[in-house]
Amino acid sequence: MPAVSICNANGCENQAKLECPTCVKQSIAGSLFCSQDCFKKSWGAHKALHSRPDDLHIVIKGSSYDPYPNFKYTGPLRPVYPLSPTRQVPEHIPRPDYAKDGTPVSELAEKGESNIKVLTAEEIETMRKACKVTREVLEIGAAAIRPGVTTDEIDEIVHKATIERNAYPSPLNYWNYPKSCCTSVNEVICHGIPDKRPLQEGDIVNLDVSCYFEGFHGDTNATYVVGKVDEAGQKLIDAARECLEMAIAQAKPGVPYRRFGRIIEEHATKLGFTTVRAFCGHGINTLFHPAPSVPHYANNKAIGVLKPGHCFTIEPMICEGTHKEVLWPDNWTATTTDGLRSAQFEHTLLVTETGIEILT
Repeated sequence: MPAVSICNANGCENQAKLECPTCVKQSIAGSLFCSQDCFKKSWGAHKALHSRPDDLHIVIKGSSYDPYPNFKYTGPLRPVYPLSPTRQVPEHIPRPDYAKDGTPVSELAEKGESNIKVLTAEEIETMRKACKVTREVLEIGAAAIRPGVTTDEIDEIVHKATIERNAYPSPLNYWNYPKSCCTSVNEVICHGIPDKRPLQEGDIVNLDVSCYFEGFHGDTNATYVVGKVDEAGQKLIDAARECLEMAIAQAKPGVPYRRFGRIIEEHATKLGFTTVRAFCGHGINTLFHPAPSVPHYANNKAIGVLKPGHCFTIEPMICEGTHKEVLWPDNWTATTTDGLRSAQFEHTLLVTETGIEILT
């Protein structure tokens, strides 16, 4: 039986017969699409293949290719495409408002709002459930981390574990994010898109999982080693975990949100690391990222103080070298500008009358 060629457009599994004429001229094999519509839809990423260096080996559909061959990467990591088709969520599972078209309308309506939602006792119970689901899913995904496993395979495991619990994977289609979790490897600070790259011995990978359950979001992440990691990598991971733990230890009603950044930066600096400024912790409840913002560096201008009923995350991103970031052309993957590694840990936290409850 002859092999069937599948359309190269992301998310399309139709049989393909149309070949890109420019690829034919440049002898790029296997560049096939099922229709002109799919070809046009894929043009932004596909056209990068036409100006590739002569020594770049590209295999289309069924193996792998770098969609941005002319991009100036800061470290050794490369995206490995094509991405797998968008994973589907059963219709009976409640979903956030952005699930359909990518736009978090409710969140946008509160943009610039500094008032922090105080949850009722009933809402707190639902938040606990959402966070319990989120932690379970993180641990299931983390159990699959080992050399040879692709981050896309981890995404599939996370996706299935989420829907099995009647939850929606919060990242999926949030501002058009294409996957159900984030997998940030080595120099990736955050928002790494799961793809076809197999994890390698000595990698470090942050797995970031968020679940929307009964109308509330839970959010947590942790950094894991793939096989055995070098001493410097383990030191980085330990520092990131300690920064989170030390910040949580100081959390209680009346503490300003801006205080956590000083605690985190002082500890990271003492150990010879830096803390990222471009991304921060955030409020979380029925919305994925409402007020407050929770920076992880000193001398920040975060607004508000902790009050019972507040739910928020602390998620410091700690780097071996510079804290500055560069964004890949996928508009999501943020890496360090010097290509050195970054590690992160995150919890969703509830402010109680007397202190803090770690929900994840």
